[in-house]
Amino acid sequence: MKVPLTLFALLATIGAQPLTAAEMVKPNIVYILTDDLGYGDIGCYGATKVKTPNLDRLASQGCRFTDAHATASVCTPTRYALLTGCYAWRQAGTGIAAGDQPLLIKPGTTTLPSMLQNAGYKTGLVGKWHLGLGTPPHTDFNGEIKPGPLQLGFDYAFFIPATGDRVPCVFVENHRVVGYDPADPIRVSYGKKIGDEITGADPGAKLKIQGGPGHKDSVVNGISRIGFMTGGAAARWVDEDIADTLTTKAVKFIESNQAVPFFLYLATHDIHEPMVPHPRFRGTSGCGWRGDAIHQLDWCVGEVLATLDRLKLTDNTLVIFTSDNGGAIKNTYDDGTNALHSLQAPNGTLRDFKSSLYEGGHRVPFIARWPGHIKPGGASGELIGHVDALATFAALTGQSLEPAAGPDSFNVLPALLGEKNPQPARDHLVLQNNGEAPLALREGNWILIQQTGGRTPNKKILANNPQPACELYDLAADPAQLINLAAKEPARAKTMAARLDGLRMQGRSRPD
Repeated sequence: MKVPLTLFALLATIGAQPLTAAEMVKPNIVYILTDDLGYGDIGCYGATKVKTPNLDRLASQGCRFTDAHATASVCTPTRYALLTGCYAWRQAGTGIAAGDQPLLIKPGTTTLPSMLQNAGYKTGLVGKWHLGLGTPPHTDFNGEIKPGPLQLGFDYAFFIPATGDRVPCVFVENHRVVGYDPADPIRVSYGKKIGDEITGADPGAKLKIQGGPGHKDSVVNGISRIGFMTGGAAARWVDEDIADTLTTKAVKFIESNQAVPFFLYLATHDIHEPMVPHPRFRGTSGCGWRGDAIHQLDWCVGEVLATLDRLKLTDNTLVIFTSDNGGAIKNTYDDGTNALHSLQAPNGTLRDFKSSLYEGGHRVPFIARWPGHIKPGGASGELIGHVDALATFAALTGQSLEPAAGPDSFNVLPALLGEKNPQPARDHLVLQNNGEAPLALREGNWILIQQTGGRTPNKKILANNPQPACELYDLAADPAQLINLAAKEPARAKTMAARLDGLRMQGRSRPD
């Protein structure tokens, strides 16, 4: 295969001087961040129950990474790190955001979209945001909603404010609620109940699916949520149509910007709860609505790929597909098919689930395709994290980052392109679950976890060491994390703990 001259120029300058205008390679970039999809939830990563032909095709045409990580095992901090290149635990208040939380990223911060704007890209967000909106104390969803994605570098944004199981259950386009009626103002509360609408806790509530603890507040589209909302009746979404709506908007953004370099950040709602797939996907997986939602997600990716093919943009587009954290089998909602959900093991043989510091919480599928630049059908064991997107795309587009920008973002472009280097792109990675502690440090094949970082502690470990100060695993020998080696490797545990403390104190980890 003949490698384009511009790629040789690109590789020659990685880690050296910024690219000149003549040397820059500016592919379109489509970054698909799905929600709660586990490492083992798609065919090319070992799923045997659900069928994901579009994602499997994407992997066959690109490279599948086997040691890629969301830098947090829950949504908001992962998205913060992805867009800023900064570990979310460095910034207080970046845990799972409420639906009325003010904007978490300060306008003026160098972000992934703002950097790409400076490189001449048209930038678009479609899908789940969950990084707060507006100013303190709480978001006002009536009138202009600012600051938000457009103040952080996006030219266009069509998004869900928080999560599907949180109010307000409306779409926002740029600065306004879609379908907003000023005669029916929106009020949101994450404290006391407001209004007189029925809730999921009321005996007479008519629900499509039953909501569990913490999900029994306002009922929208027959589904009870976290938090209370009144008003906005004409703007409320229909869960069954969310995937279709987001896919249509993503396709339209590509069509509207096909003549210029574009960056599309497509953050799907699938497969986050409540999982309410469109009726055309129900029953297709044999794994209940969870598996059906994976089929719906695969369809969405297929529509985006088909659009690139139709517009003859495939060869000049870098497509990345990944997840914001590991998968989980939950009983938060009962859709009537819950008994079938676990037939599809979310994380394969990895230990634990979403919100855990064990591998099942943060090791995620990661597929990169760029025809002519990324060798098809490959697999890479390079250690990479979502926090690396800023520095990597800066290198790709010939941008140089200011010293304060992306303090934890590493340039892993050589790993994406399959370049053979004597040293890995990363020698370490810090991981979190929700807040600022506990943390975990990945170093080579070893991972140190502060205290107990999982939802389901290993009973055998706890029987021998009821309150371990840390856990230490050799992932090369023990990928399922069954043997805590902290007691047998005290020197290594002490050294790694000291390095983790140093990384916390330094305020940055990106090499100069």
